[in-house]
Amino acid sequence: MKVLVLGSGAREHALVKAVAADPEVDAVIAAPGNPGIDATALCVPVDILDGAAVAALAREYAVDLVVVGPEAPLVAGVADVCREAGFAVFGPSAAAARLEGSKSFAKEVMAAADVPTALAHVCTTLDEVELALDALGAPHVVKDDGLAAGKGVVVTDSREVAVQHARACLAKPGGSLVVEEFLDGPEVSVFCISDGETAVALSPAQDFKRVGDEDAGPNTGGMGAYSPLDWAPEGLADDIVRRVAQPTVDEMRRRGTPFVGVLYVGIALTSRGPKVIEFNARLGDPDGQASLARLETPFAQLLLAAATGGLAEFGRLRWSDDHAVVVVVASDGYPASPRTGDLISGLDAAAEVPGVVVLHAGTARDEAGALVSAGGRVLDVVAVAPSLEKARKAAYDAVAVIELEGSHHRTDIALKAERGEIAVG
Repeated sequence: MKVLVLGSGAREHALVKAVAADPEVDAVIAAPGNPGIDATALCVPVDILDGAAVAALAREYAVDLVVVGPEAPLVAGVADVCREAGFAVFGPSAAAARLEGSKSFAKEVMAAADVPTALAHVCTTLDEVELALDALGAPHVVKDDGLAAGKGVVVTDSREVAVQHARACLAKPGGSLVVEEFLDGPEVSVFCISDGETAVALSPAQDFKRVGDEDAGPNTGGMGAYSPLDWAPEGLADDIVRRVAQPTVDEMRRRGTPFVGVLYVGIALTSRGPKVIEFNARLGDPDGQASLARLETPFAQLLLAAATGGLAEFGRLRWSDDHAVVVVVASDGYPASPRTGDLISGLDAAAEVPGVVVLHAGTARDEAGALVSAGGRVLDVVAVAPSLEKARKAAYDAVAVIELEGSHHRTDIALKAERGEIAVG
């Protein structure tokens, strides 16, 4: 099997490594890829928002499966173009990807499918925002209605900060936003694989959105994650499929826009039961890496089954009993104004730590061929070990030998879970 993976971040690096490990896979092509992916796959420069260019690349290499990693090409309809060209595609159509591209649309689908979620008001004016903030009270949750790479949400006790974020959202072309009730309880990421009719869940993970320890500072694209969640209710993944993913997949099919790909379900385990925070239409980053690191089922075969309507006959997924911890190394100034072009070293030493893999998130080669930072989140250090304590130690041992001037990372990824300090309900 030949597989084409679209994207250039740590999520796509993880996808490429998981696909390449499948015994049925002969070759992996990545577009455009990154310096880390280049060690495993053939990297080909292409505009992944150009569906015709992607389809032409798939034809050139006669691939059997196209895997769309990031959200932007999904919302742009690249999966549609590749399907129309006759390729098996893992990734939703533009119509189905609206579950991520529009928070208001996702709320509409959840209501129709009777999916438990936060109370919400869709607002297009500042007056509507003020009324919604009054109605729901603090803490205030204000979400940009469109794509925001995981950084369009503000959760704050300050009405002034909430209104300021609302103004920024409304100032965009066609600006609209969602004001939601605050959901208490720990948050969980459940990634559900769907073929348009059937949904199956990957092992739940928990990620860390705030930039600083103890959840201080602004939201980011994610600073770390871990899996499994020993403190979570037994059977959580199956429960989320039954109560959330399957009803959503059924509703999307009923609307004539079947969802084929990864349905990310962000869940708050509240005192009143699980409630959906948001949907995304792709694997998360870095929480998806934590889930994938423990998957023993051949990954490319799973994705091909989803792309071709074969999940019902695929069988249950198999998981390692190990624990996975992901720590993100971010560049100086991230998330407000990340600095790029700094030299990166120590990756060989990091990879020598037992159980550690270093994924490239935002890296590039300079004119001399040296590895440099090229984004806000630069590296994902993934450690797998028999216990959460050992996985955390391995991850941080590896982070300690990586050199990137001005870089920063959280030191408390999975720490409360290791200490048994997380409670549900």
